[in-house]
Amino acid sequence: MSLLIAVHFGIGCLTPLLVRWLRGRAFFVLALAPAAAFVWLCTLGPQILAGRTVVERVAWIPALGIDLSYAVGTLQWVLALLVAGIGALVLLYCRWYFGESAPARTGGILVAFAGAMLGLVTADDLIALYVFWELTTVFSYLLVGHNPTAQANRRAAMTALIVTTFGGLAMLIGLIGLGHAAGTFSLSGLLADPPRGPLVTASVLLVLLGALTKSAQVPFHFWLPGAMAAPTPVSAYLHAAAMVKAGVYLVAVLAPAFAGTPGWRPVLLLLGAATMIVGGWRALRQYDIKVLLAYGTVSQLGFLMVLVGLGTRAGALAGLAMVVAHALFKAALFLVVGVVDHQAGGRDLRKLSGVGRQLPVTFVAAVLAGASMAAVPPLTGFVAKEGAFEAVGYLVGNADGDGTGIGPLASVLLLVALTLGSVLTVAYTLRFVWGAFATKTQATASASPAPDAEWDPTPTPVHRPARGFELAPALLALACLVGGFLGHPLTAALEPYASAFTIGEPSHGLALWHGFTVPLLVSAIAVAGGLVLFGRRTWVARVQATFPRVRESETVYQAVMRGVDRLAVEVTAVSQRGSLPLYLGAILIVLIVLPGAALVGLGAWPGRPRAWDTPAQAVVALVMIMAAFLAATSRGRLKAVILVGVTGYGVALLFALHGAPDLALTQTLVETVTVVIFALVLRKLPKYFTDRPLHSSRWWRMAVAVGVGAVVSLAAYVASGARVATPVSAAYGEAAYEFGYGKNIVNVTLVDIRAWDTMGEISVLVVAATGVASLIFLRTRYTQLRRPSSAPAPEPTAPGRITWLRAGESLSPLARSIIFEVVTRLLFPIMILVSLYLLFAGHNAPGGGFAGGLVAGLALMVRYLAAGARELDEAAPVDAGLVLGLGLLIAGLSALAPIPFGGRILQSYEAYVTFGPLSELHTPWGTVPLLGEFHLVTSLFFDIGVYLVVVGVMLDLTRSLGAGIDRHEDENATPSPKPSLRARAGVTLGRSGREVVSRGEQA
Repeated sequence: MSLLIAVHFGIGCLTPLLVRWLRGRAFFVLALAPAAAFVWLCTLGPQILAGRTVVERVAWIPALGIDLSYAVGTLQWVLALLVAGIGALVLLYCRWYFGESAPARTGGILVAFAGAMLGLVTADDLIALYVFWELTTVFSYLLVGHNPTAQANRRAAMTALIVTTFGGLAMLIGLIGLGHAAGTFSLSGLLADPPRGPLVTASVLLVLLGALTKSAQVPFHFWLPGAMAAPTPVSAYLHAAAMVKAGVYLVAVLAPAFAGTPGWRPVLLLLGAATMIVGGWRALRQYDIKVLLAYGTVSQLGFLMVLVGLGTRAGALAGLAMVVAHALFKAALFLVVGVVDHQAGGRDLRKLSGVGRQLPVTFVAAVLAGASMAAVPPLTGFVAKEGAFEAVGYLVGNADGDGTGIGPLASVLLLVALTLGSVLTVAYTLRFVWGAFATKTQATASASPAPDAEWDPTPTPVHRPARGFELAPALLALACLVGGFLGHPLTAALEPYASAFTIGEPSHGLALWHGFTVPLLVSAIAVAGGLVLFGRRTWVARVQATFPRVRESETVYQAVMRGVDRLAVEVTAVSQRGSLPLYLGAILIVLIVLPGAALVGLGAWPGRPRAWDTPAQAVVALVMIMAAFLAATSRGRLKAVILVGVTGYGVALLFALHGAPDLALTQTLVETVTVVIFALVLRKLPKYFTDRPLHSSRWWRMAVAVGVGAVVSLAAYVASGARVATPVSAAYGEAAYEFGYGKNIVNVTLVDIRAWDTMGEISVLVVAATGVASLIFLRTRYTQLRRPSSAPAPEPTAPGRITWLRAGESLSPLARSIIFEVVTRLLFPIMILVSLYLLFAGHNAPGGGFAGGLVAGLALMVRYLAAGARELDEAAPVDAGLVLGLGLLIAGLSALAPIPFGGRILQSYEAYVTFGPLSELHTPWGTVPLLGEFHLVTSLFFDIGVYLVVVGVMLDLTRSLGAGIDRHEDENATPSPKPSLRARAGVTLGRSGREVVSRGEQA
C-alpha cells in the first residue's frame, strides 16, 4: 500500500512533464496509478471475502510508537475499490473533458488526491489517518480553487478549507484523546479493546465533529454546493465518490466499538435526518443541474450518516451497500453533467431543451443512474434502500429500538424523516433528468414558477461527443444496473463488516424481492410521493416561496468570518504599530517578566560555578565582552555589524576550545555568511543608526538590555547544573557508529538519528529563501541579471591578455580590484573542492552537507563581490529555485528509498566499494595504496540534498540581497524616458529648500 500511495504522489509530481509531452493523452498515464491500485485490491478479494484482514506495517516514528500501518478489511476494501476504480474512470474521462489543453496542475493534484484518499481509508494508525485526512483537505482546496483568478473559485475553496480544517483540528484532539485513553494509536487495537470513560466520550464527539464537517452535515453542509465551482470531473470524484465519503467512513469504522457512546446516536441520527431533508428540499429549488446534484449529495450523505451511525447489524449492511450505490450513481450523474455542459454549452435547465435526443448514450446513462438514486427497481440503489428501510423498521418494531436505546416515538419519527427524504430524492431526480434532457415547450415555460423570460424552449444545439467521453458515465450507470441483480453476492461480500456489530437483528440480505414487506411499501410511497411532487412542481415552488426566511448556516458563517476579520483588524491596529523597537521591546519584557520571575522564585540553586577550564577561555570571553560593549555604543551600522561578528567568532573559538570542531566550523561559516549578508543589506540603509540627539528612553533600553542579559545568564547557570537524568546524548556515540555507520557524532545525528529535524529545517530554509527572493524580485524570480540592451557590449579581450574574471571587463575601472580578482580566481576552485571534501568526509570527520554548502555558497559570494552580478551568473548559471527544489527532492527520495527494500523511512545502509586494480599498486619495493577502499553510507545522499539546499539558499540570498539590489540601484539611476518638468529643468528641491543637482545630471 505504501508503494501504491507513493506511486500516486510520484506520478502527480511528474504530471507537468507528462502534459508537456503528451498533452491531453497524459491522462491515460495518470489513470494507471488508480487502475493499478484497483487491480491490486481485486487480487486481495479472496482473502477479504474469507473474512481476513490484510495488514502492512512500516515504521515511521518509532520513538512515539507511530507507524505507517495499513489494514485492509471488508470496509476498507470496499472504500478503496471505489476510490481506485472511480478515480481511474474519472481520469480517463478528463482526457476528453479537458481536451488538448489539459491542466497539469489539476491532473497532478487529482492523482495525488487519489493516493491520499487510499491512505485515508486503509490507514491503521490514528496519526497517519489524520495526516491523510488533512492531505485530502489541502488537495481539495487546491482543486476547488483551480482557477485563482476567479473570485467564485477562491471563495468556495477557502470556505471548504476553513470548515473542514476546523473539523479536522477538533478530530485531531479527539484522536489524541482516544489514543491516550487506549494506550495505543493503532486503530485495530483501539477497536479490539475500546476504552470507556468521560475522556473517551468527549474524544468521540470531537471525532464526530470532524466527520460531520467533512461529509457536509447540517449545519456545515453549505460548503459542498459552493465547491461546485470546481471542474466537473473534480466534483464527480471528490464530492461523490471520495472526499465526502471520508466522514462516513470514519463513522463506519468506529461504529462497532463506539456506537454505544453517549451522544453518538442522537447526534448522528438527528443531524443525518435533518441533512437529508434540507438537502433534498433545497435541491428542488435549483436551476443549475450541477448544483442540484450537489444538494442531492448533501441529502444522500445525511442518509448514509444515519445508516452507518445506527450501530446495528442490519444498519451496517445497508449503510455499506448504500455507500457503494451512492458512489456509482452520483459519480455517473456528475460525469453526465460534464458531458451536457461540455457539448451543450451550459447547465441551466431553463436553457436546455431536446438534449436527450441528441445525446442518447448520455441520456440512457443518466436515466439508469437517476433511477438508482431514486431507488427504482431493479437498480442497485433500490436494493440498498430496501435494506436501509428494513434496518430502520427493526427499530420501530422493537421496544428498545433493537438494542440501540431509541424509543418507539423516536424510531417512528426517524422512519418518517427518511421516507420524506426519499420522496424528495425521487422528486429532484426527476427534476434533474427532465431539466437536463427533456424537450421543453412554451406550455412548460408558462407553467413554470419562474418568469417566462427565464425559460427558453428553443432546442439546444449540441455537439456530438467522442465515444470515449461517454464511456465513464456509461460504465458507472451499467454498474448501477448490474449491481441490482447481485444482491446475494453483495451481501456475502459485506457481511463480514456487519458481523462486527453485536446488537440488532441480522438483515435478511440484499435482494430485489423479499415479498410484500414494509420496506417495499415505504419504497412505493417514496416513489409515488416523488412523482406527485414533481408533477406539482409549480405548486411546490409556490409553497417554498411562502416559507419564512431563516438565517442559514452560510449566512452565519459569513457573519462569523466578517467578525473575525474585523477583530483581526482591530487587534492589528493596536498591537502592530509599525515600530520594530516596540515589537522587540515587548518580546524582551515578556522574557524578563515570565522566565525571570520563575528563575527568581526557584528554590534550589546549583553549586558554585566554575569560571573556566583554561585561561584561554577567559581571554576569549573578555574579547567578546569588549566587542559587545563597543557594538552597543557604536553609531555606525557597519562597525556594529563587524563587532557583533567578533562575538560570533568568539563563540566559535569557545566551541573549539571545548573540543567541538564541528560546531566551531559551522559557527565560523554561519557568522561569516551573516556578516557578508548584513554588509550587503547595509547598502540600502543610512551609514549611522540616527543623527538625532539621545533621548531619555535610552535608560529604559539599557534597563531592558541588562534585564535580558541577567535572565539569559541566570537561565544558562541554572540549566547547566539542573540535570538529574542521564543526557540523551550519552548513547549517541554508540548509536552513531552502529546505527549511522559513522564516527562524526554531530553529522550522524543530523542525517540519521534526528534526520526528521533536518528535513524540517531544510524545508524551512527553502521557504525562507523563497520569501527573501519574493521581497526583492517583485515580478519574477529573475535568474540571470543580463546586460541591458542599451548598455554597450564589453570589449573583446585582446590576444595574450590575461582575464582573471570574465565579468570584470564590464565593470568600471574605478570599481575593480585586480588583486581581489586574482585572489578570487585562485580561491574559488579551492573553496569548491573544500566544500566537496566537507560533504563527503563529514560522516567520519568534521564537516557535512550543511558546512560544505556554506563553503560553496561563500565561494559564490566571493565571485559576486569580486566582479558583480554578471560574474555570479558566470559562476552559477542556474536558477536558485531549481537547486533548492532538487536538494529537497533528493533528501525526500533518500528518506523514502528504504521502503521498497523492506526498510524504515530514513534508514541507512553501508557498503564498502573497492576499485579493483586501482585500489593499490604492487611494485618490487612494496604495495603502494591508490584509491583504496571506499566506505559508502546511504545517508550521504540525504546529506547531498542538504548540501544543495544550502547552496541554493546562498545563491538566492546573493542574487536577492546582492545582485537584486544592484539592479534596483541601476534602475533608479537610469533617467526616466519621459522626465517631468522639474527633472527637465535639471534641479530638484531638497528638504531645506536649497537647489541640488539632480541624480540624472550627476550620472
